[in-house]
Amino acid sequence: MKYICLGYYDKGKFDGMPESERNAMFDACFEYDEHLRANGHSFGGEALQPAETALTLSWENGKVATTDGPYAETKEQLGGLGVLEARDMNHAVQLMSQHPALKYGTLWEIRPAGDMSEIMKASEQRRRKDTSR
Repeated sequence: MKYICLGYYDKGKFDGMPESERNAMFDACFEYDEHLRANGHSFGGEALQPAETALTLSWENGKVATTDGPYAETKEQLGGLGVLEARDMNHAVQLMSQHPALKYGTLWEIRPAGDMSEIMKASEQRRRKDTSR
């Protein structure tokens, strides 16, 4: 089963980290990520640019509105995401519990990925019917 792992970090703590500690953290994290990939548990992921580079879209008064920055103002910022393959939630927790980023203050939110295949098939069938008229 696939799980989406969302990594949150404290920007102030990260920015205050000495370069040597930041480099050690990245090295340990990338090494563990390689371990997950080599064992068939990781299907990629991406780091995110800082929250201040975000743009949030919403629907207001019948049109799209944009707001600079993330939707929520929180101390922890979403720093990246990964796709993890695990037997079940307990296995996903076991795998992410060993991730070195935890020791540096990263919080991991783990969510089962939703299977949209049946919903997508039904939508495709509805759309085909609409265009055949």
